[in-house]
Amino acid sequence: MKNIGRALSFVIVAIIYVIAAIFGISFYLVLPFDFWLNLLIADIIATFVTFLFSVIFDNASVYDPYWSVAPIIIVVFCAVRAKSLNAAQILPLIAIILWGVRLTANWAYTFKGLSYQDWRYTMLKEKTGKLYPIVNFMGIHLFPTLVVYACMLPAVFTFVYSPEFNAGSVIFFALSILAALWQGASDYVMHKFRKSGEKGFNRNKMWKYSRHPNYLGEILMWWGVALAFVCVMPSHWYLISGAIINTLMFLFVSIPLADGRQARKEGFEAYKADTHMLLPIKKRYKN
Repeated sequence: MKNIGRALSFVIVAIIYVIAAIFGISFYLVLPFDFWLNLLIADIIATFVTFLFSVIFDNASVYDPYWSVAPIIIVVFCAVRAKSLNAAQILPLIAIILWGVRLTANWAYTFKGLSYQDWRYTMLKEKTGKLYPIVNFMGIHLFPTLVVYACMLPAVFTFVYSPEFNAGSVIFFALSILAALWQGASDYVMHKFRKSGEKGFNRNKMWKYSRHPNYLGEILMWWGVALAFVCVMPSHWYLISGAIINTLMFLFVSIPLADGRQARKEGFEAYKADTHMLLPIKKRYKN
């Protein structure tokens, strides 16, 4: 399994996701529950299928594109099933497809093949030992699936209930679009920095004063989707919980892990004192 080339790896991952999508959609169509519960169960089943293949290939990075691929499949599926589409539905559809295609393209650009696994998963495997299969499914696969499901739910509700759009939904739709573009620009600058062979910390453009501008874009993307929905269906305000959970995940899991890896470099404490965790603005006072 360790000698699979990059091109063949792309083909294998594509087949895996087609299989996962078929299982997920099939179960959604036959389950007898409310749409949101059908979707949750179908999403978990598709995740479990992906997990099984990650075990077969001994590589949890099989799951990596799920974060961006699943939302595209879900919103397109919901759009096809909707009787008609109005502006309140088309706006999040555009935002999520744009975000998902760009993020998936970023994954494809950095994907080295099934011979490589994300360093975080390797670290977890080393630390958890015999418990790793549980950690792999619950932490690496299921938890992110539940987070992105919660983030997606406001958009799904708009397809089911067809609310009328208003100025607020347009404003927050624009926020989602700008956030996705910002995230893409941040990733581009980081790729350019790594390709240059420069050492130390990326201090170019939006990375000059922010350690994680790409994560800022990811967080704002889902706040835009959530708040655009609240503007058209305020009685369902509680669905912003997905954006909240997503934000907390980055603040307490993703960012600490990334900073911990960066901390191995000389000068990290000075770099950290000179930069914000997320906001790309100059610190008025250093710590």
